[in-house]
Order: sequence, then structure tokens, then C-alpha cells
Amino acid sequence: MSVSKEKAKQLLEQLIFDKERPQDWVQDVWGMSPTLGETAAKLLDVFDVLITSCPEAELNDVLQTFDKELFDEDIQQ
Repeated sequence: MSVSKEKAKQLLEQLIFDKERPQDWVQDVWGMSPTLGETAAKLLDVFDVLITSCPEAELNDVLQTFDKELFDEDIQQ
């Protein structure tokens, strides 16, 4: 099943950050350790660039590498 780039981004965010917004996650990490927070911010920047630059078909391939049950409910919506 194919999903749009925006939906793929949402699903990958849910996988990585659970229910938390990615920016909030960075702030939480930063609050625990500024050094780790800086790394978390860089990670989020790289994630955003990868999502933007990766073709939709490849994002769908990435999603398929994870347990289908993680995404079944979200994809059907």
C-alpha cells in the first residue's frame, strides 16, 4: 500500500517520537543535557532533509521495512 510523502513523514515521526511533536522531543532532550539536545536538534534537521529529498516511493519502501502492524491503523485512516 502506498502513502503520500506527508503521510509517510507522519508515520515515521510516530515511530521515532511516539505521540510527541519532534520539536518538543528536542526541547525535552535539551532540558536534560544541552550537549545531547544539540545532537537531537541535528538529528531532527537531518530527518527533515531526508524526508524532503527522498522520493515518495523510497519512503514507502522504508515504511515497509518496519512491522506492518505499527502502521496498519494509521494507513487505513
